[in-house]
Amino acid sequence: MTECLFCKIRDGEVPADIIFEDDECLAFCDINPKAPVHFLVIPRRHIANLWDARNADEGLLGRIQLTIPKIAKEQGLDSGFRTVLNTGPGGHQEVYHIHYHVLGGGPFTGFN
Repeated sequence: MTECLFCKIRDGEVPADIIFEDDECLAFCDINPKAPVHFLVIPRRHIANLWDARNADEGLLGRIQLTIPKIAKEQGLDSGFRTVLNTGPGGHQEVYHIHYHVLGGGPFTGFN
């Protein structure tokens, strides 16, 4: 059993408001939103952060980035959105499972 919160969400051990899933990634609403629409997109496979990503992860990470706009549109973010990816303690990463924050729909709080 893993200690990673996002792996536990992926495995259904921790509840989340899942808004998208396929065989490679999962998207769910942030529990502490910083905008009217704030969701996270994670790969199903555990990668701690960009420092741990390898050349073999290029396709997976590219697919996630191409999937984000589709999910954003489904969530009503037709006029645009912000994507944030924190890496390491200096980047304020809190959960060590690579994840993209997607924010939009109005004013942001806590993301400058």
